[in-house]
Amino acid sequence: MEIAFYLSGLVSVAATLGVITGTSPVHAVLYLIISLLAVAMVFFSLGAPFAGMLEIIVYAGAIMVLFVFVVMMLNLGEETRAQERQWLQPGVWIGPSILSAILLGLLLVTMLAGEAGPVIRGDLLTAKSVATTLFGPWLLVVELAAMLLLAALVTASHVGRLGRQGESSGNGRHVSKGGGR
Repeated sequence: MEIAFYLSGLVSVAATLGVITGTSPVHAVLYLIISLLAVAMVFFSLGAPFAGMLEIIVYAGAIMVLFVFVVMMLNLGEETRAQERQWLQPGVWIGPSILSAILLGLLLVTMLAGEAGPVIRGDLLTAKSVATTLFGPWLLVVELAAMLLLAALVTASHVGRLGRQGESSGNGRHVSKGGGR
């Protein structure tokens, strides 16, 4: 299991360097997802499957969905389509493909070898242990964070609604682009 830890860490560092040095946002996101998957493999090798799954679901999944929504919301013209075709050349995918293949091979070898023990011996981090900690001694902090997130959600909804009313001139005011009325 130690080889899984070190190899996953190496893939994570290499993928993160790909994020930093990449010139294309598409490539940077691909390398970022590979980096996050490698960090999840590090969590798995340390005996924290719950943290590893959270890494995959929350970070890698959320970033991918966010990227898809941003691309959908952008108005892509002919110039950006030509640039996108250039980014999708087969040579561009060599780096992410190699790093992904290393992670996949590492995962398959680890699963077939039956090595399930963590590198660092200690308590297994499960969903139950996280819930016991969060909703035990940290209950007040969790509830305060929930109230803060609820307040942010209501504020964002209110601000968004005010912005739409101002654009549609539903409040009776009309703002001209010339600066005067």
